[in-house]
Amino acid sequence: MTTPLLMPKATAVWLVDNTALSFEQIAAFCTLHPLEVQGIADGDVAGGIMGVNPIQNGQLTREEIEKAEADPNYRMKLSEPKVRVAAAKRKGPRYTPISRRNERPNAIKWLVRNHPELKDAQIMRLVGTTKSTIDSVRESTHWNSANLAAMDPVTLGLCSQIDLDLEVKRASKGGPGVDELAEGTMLMTAEEALARAGGRGHAEGEDNEFAANDHRPEQAQDDFDADSVFAKLKSLKSDTDN
Repeated sequence: MTTPLLMPKATAVWLVDNTALSFEQIAAFCTLHPLEVQGIADGDVAGGIMGVNPIQNGQLTREEIEKAEADPNYRMKLSEPKVRVAAAKRKGPRYTPISRRNERPNAIKWLVRNHPELKDAQIMRLVGTTKSTIDSVRESTHWNSANLAAMDPVTLGLCSQIDLDLEVKRASKGGPGVDELAEGTMLMTAEEALARAGGRGHAEGEDNEFAANDHRPEQAQDDFDADSVFAKLKSLKSDTDN
């Protein structure tokens, strides 16, 4: 696969400003239209684009430019890249070794039995199977259903434990729990929070002990008069000064 030119319009700006190449040569090298290159030379196109030197980024050599300047019919060629980056692999069905393909129905049976929350698409990703095979194993209509034995796909080498845990986590992530759904986002009191943490009994014991040790009159425990409290504090302060 041919390596594409980096920033073709910025490269064209640099070639227009720094070489004697024709518009057709620059257009052919930068995959632009000759009129667009002419617009760059006139200042009508790419006015705010800074030129990029293709020699510095290794996509063109000085000798190639000089050869093109000497021959208007010559078309410059991109230099071979010094470093090749591997192309990203396209995602496709998980490859299963031939020696393990006969074990896929056993793995499907294990997943259906132990993780019923998994969707068919997740099982397909884990063991590299098809929806029809999953349905046949689930409904016991598989041609070898009588001999199938549920086996862990990780043990069979069909997937990794990390992949399995990830799919199970995704499947169980569906919605809020029963308690969370019923309560919504209400704030809990301190007693409720302690009860959730298993400390309701301890908290109630402390409250009872505090109430037992409080020897104030019942009316004083319930109501507080701010004026009487401040008056008492003033009287205490005056006694201290005397």
